[in-house]
Amino acid sequence: MILAQQVPVVMEEVTDPEELAKARARREQFDRNWAWFEAHAAEVYVAHRGKCICIAGQELFVAETPREVLAQARSAYPDDEGRFTCFIPRKRTFRIYAH
Repeated sequence: MILAQQVPVVMEEVTDPEELAKARARREQFDRNWAWFEAHAAEVYVAHRGKCICIAGQELFVAETPREVLAQARSAYPDDEGRFTCFIPRKRTFRIYAH
């Protein structure tokens, strides 16, 4: 049996106003992208099964791999740090998430 290497977790409190402002801006960008995704999720899932998607600038990008889709999104919206990606499974199925 191979034992997983343990990596220490370090938590820090950030109080620098400049860093906090950057984090708020990223969160606002993410929230706008997420709202766009929620409004269009049904059509996105139907049209792009088996693909990687990325939402940036409240716009959809689609590719075969995460690297390709991120390159598209970064090229179109280099300043959007609130983008997100996901893979849409090829088949619709029930998923159970448990710990």
